[in-house]
Amino acid sequence: MRLDKLLANMGHGSRKDVKALVKKKKVAVNGEITKDTGFQLDPEKDMVTVNGEMVQYRKYIYLMMNKPPGYVSATVDDREKTVIDLLPNDYQIFSPFPVGRLDKDTEGLLLVTNDGELAHQLTSPKKNIEKTYYAEINGRITDVDKEKFADGIVLDDGYKTKPAVLTILQAGVISEAEITVTEGKYHQVKRMVEATGKRVRFLKRLRMGNLRLDPDLKPGAFRELTSVEVDMLQK
Repeated sequence: MRLDKLLANMGHGSRKDVKALVKKKKVAVNGEITKDTGFQLDPEKDMVTVNGEMVQYRKYIYLMMNKPPGYVSATVDDREKTVIDLLPNDYQIFSPFPVGRLDKDTEGLLLVTNDGELAHQLTSPKKNIEKTYYAEINGRITDVDKEKFADGIVLDDGYKTKPAVLTILQAGVISEAEITVTEGKYHQVKRMVEATGKRVRFLKRLRMGNLRLDPDLKPGAFRELTSVEVDMLQK
């Protein structure tokens, strides 16, 4: 990797800024002051310092976010606030993106990373990664609804979903349930519930694969995944 690319990626400004640092003899590679911004190095092995402080190279970041309502699951949007806007610049410099989508008014677990391969594995329909949601529903849910979910629900466009799990927590005028799906169709959980003649009034994702939402994370907050959690996702 070029030295200027490494330093720019690690938050030391634009390549123009890095060039200025090098010109002022502020940058060293393996203890030697360098004058070449295009110096080729191995970021995993070579030691780079700026103003005497070591640059810690990171290729990927993995963040668990408790997505709040009112934010869209995108990197940029001309009209809406995005989940990336919730991250400080120290993380935005890695060009992270949300893995999968949660509707603007849906809350809960969202994985944010810059690891494209992992994101592909977690969102590929062939992998059947389970996603569990807590839902509050206008209308009484029944065992008949459970059977319909288990068989697959026919949506308003005629598509029949893969089998899903509906767990009734409370049935009443306003019902509570946990819903587990293995797909990510547009507004899928809401449309599945609507196909039974009811409507979702609140939705929160609790789990994606083996990763569960940290109960200590307030809406809008995030934390880095532990090494154990990263290994779990990669497996």
